[in-house]
Amino acid sequence: MSSQAPGLPKEHQATAPVERIVVVVPVHNEAERLPACLEALQAAATAVPIPVEVIVVLDACDDDSATLVTDEVSTVVVDVRCVGAARGAGFASVGPSSSEPATTWFATTDADSTVPRDWLAEHVAAADAGADAYVGTVTPDGFDEWPAGTGEMYLREYDPSPGHGHVHGANLGVRASTYADVGGFREVDTDEDVDLVDRLHAADAVIERGAHAPVRTSTRRDGRARHGFAGYLRQLSGARPDEVAG
Repeated sequence: MSSQAPGLPKEHQATAPVERIVVVVPVHNEAERLPACLEALQAAATAVPIPVEVIVVLDACDDDSATLVTDEVSTVVVDVRCVGAARGAGFASVGPSSSEPATTWFATTDADSTVPRDWLAEHVAAADAGADAYVGTVTPDGFDEWPAGTGEMYLREYDPSPGHGHVHGANLGVRASTYADVGGFREVDTDEDVDLVDRLHAADAVIERGAHAPVRTSTRRDGRARHGFAGYLRQLSGARPDEVAG
C-alpha cells in the first residue's frame, strides 16, 4: 500500500468500516455471458454481512441482455457506447441520498467476467484495513481462440502476485468518498480504469493491489472495449483482428 493520502480531504483520510457495497456492471450486447456474471455476483454478495446493490448499465444494447437482468438487480439504460460513461452512469445513479460515502464501497466488474465468491469480502477487507481503492487481478478463461503459444506468453508476461502493476475494470473498487474526490469515471471509451487509478495515485490515495480474489475473464477475440483485454492479448500474440486459431 502507499502511505496516507494527503491529496484527499482530511475527513476522508480516516478509515471507516464499509457498511454498504454498490457493484456496477457495464453491458453492451452481453446476452451470452451476462447470466453467469450475475450469478457469480449474487454468490459474492452472500459472502459479506452488509447490503450489496448490483447495478447493470445497459449501453446501446440491441440483443436480449435487458431480459436477462434478474429482479434483484437495478438497471440503468444509456445510449453512449462508451464504457467510461457507462460505469460512471451506474455509480451516479446511486444518488446523494445513499448511505454515507465514506462507508460505501464502489466495485465494478465486466459482463463477460465471473467474480469468485470471496471477491467482495476481499475488497471489504482491504477497505477496512485502510485502503481507499482496490486494484485486483484477472484469470483468463482459456486461449482456444488464439494462436498457439498465446497462453504461455501470457503467463510469462502477467504478474498475478500482490503489488502487481495491472489495472482491470473487471476487478476494481474504490471508497465512494474517494471516488467523488477524484471525479469518478470519465467519459472515455478506452482505459477508463487506468485513467481513474492514475487520478487516485495523483491524489495519494491508499491503493491495495491485491491478488487473492482474481476475476475469471473472457479471452474472446471480439472484445467490447477498444484496447481492452482482447486488444492486450492481440498485441501479446501478434495476431491480427481477423486471424483465427488454427
